Formats: sequence, structure tokens, C-alpha cells
Amino acid sequence: VDLAEGFSGVAEAVRPAVVNISTTTKMNVRKMHEDMGPFGDEFWRRFFGEGMPRDYVQRSLGSGILVDSKGFIVTNNHVVDGADSITVKLADGREFPATVVGTDPAGEEGGSDLAVIRIKDDKPLPFARLGDVDALKIGDWVVAIGSPFGLEQSVTAGILSAKGRIFLTQSVFSTFLQTDAAINPGNSGGPLVNMRGEVVGINTFIETQTGGNLGVGFA
Repeated sequence: VDLAEGFSGVAEAVRPAVVNISTTTKMNVRKMHEDMGPFGDEFWRRFFGEGMPRDYVQRSLGSGILVDSKGFIVTNNHVVDGADSITVKLADGREFPATVVGTDPAGEEGGSDLAVIRIKDDKPLPFARLGDVDALKIGDWVVAIGSPFGLEQSVTAGILSAKGRIFLTQSVFSTFLQTDAAINPGNSGGPLVNMRGEVVGINTFIETQTGGNLGVGFA
């Protein structure tokens, strides 16, 4: 099998369904200051001087995957959690406002850290099909697609390093797929796909001592 041809074929099939997700969240700066107590005074003076603003808008980026022609998108809950606005950018450059359909946040009682959001268009949207995770074998080739560091539609390849990883510190119920396909900040919520172009995981976090990819990512 020509792997190069296989990777390009997978990318060509899946990339139209991969989306970039940007969110804005309005933070009440004065309340944050009060919550920090007396230790917050010096912190805020360093950043804002004496003119502390009332609100601060936090922006973040992530990825997602269209799984239905009607605009349903699966991503990580932490990508959209608490957002005041969500904007989805498609591979063709079009942008849509998105609404949250449902969430399963990670927490003390567990959770998958997944969310479903939706965009609406007059025409059917491209989407990726879901694959059979149970059929995956250690050593199978997989491809990760997303927006690491905001670099949209980035494609990386690797193998399935392990299955069934459990991380109590992540406060999630799900077990994880481990891969050495490069995953970095911004890949969160994007798909991990098999060589048939089927989604077998949602890229969620990495183990790193540097903040960047060290070949140990989890979906």
C-alpha cells in the first residue's frame, strides 16, 4: 500500500468536515479582582495600572468535526465551555455562529469532556462518518486534523500507541486512545481518523513538559 497516497486520500476526504472553532468569553475583571483578595492588587496594577477595566474578553481557539449534513459538530466541551459566543469556520472559509446542543463536561463525577454544537446552512454540509473504535488495533495508522496554534486544517499522521488509557487526574469517565500523531494546543476537539477516513476519536489533551507535542497525545 502506498502510505503517502493513503494519507493524502484520508486528508482529502475528511478535511472539508473539519472546522475551526473560535470563542469569546466576557470576564468580569472587578469580580476576579475581588476573588483574589488583597494579593490581587499588585497583579492588576501591573497589567492595568490604576485604570482597571470592568470587563475583559477572553478569546480561545479549538477544532471540531461535522458529523451530520445538518450542521451538527462534535468537539471537546472545554473548547466551548462558558463561551458567550461561538464562531465556526469551515474549510471553504465560510463562518457561522454556533449554538450549543448538549455537553458532557469533565468533572468530579466524571464525564467525557465532549460537546455537540450546531451551525445552520441552507444547503447540506460536508460531514465525516464515525468509525468502529473496537476494530482499531495497536499500531494502526491514524491521522489527526485540526488547528494547532490556530494553523487551520493541519494534518498529522502517526500510529495508535495504546487503547484504554485511564486518567483519574483528567476527571473524565471515558478511556482514551493514545497516539503519536502530533497534537498541540488548538487541536482539541478535532478528529482522530482511521485510514478509511472514519472518525475514531476526538483529540482531547497531551502529556507534555514543554507545552508542545512530545508524541504522547490522547483522544
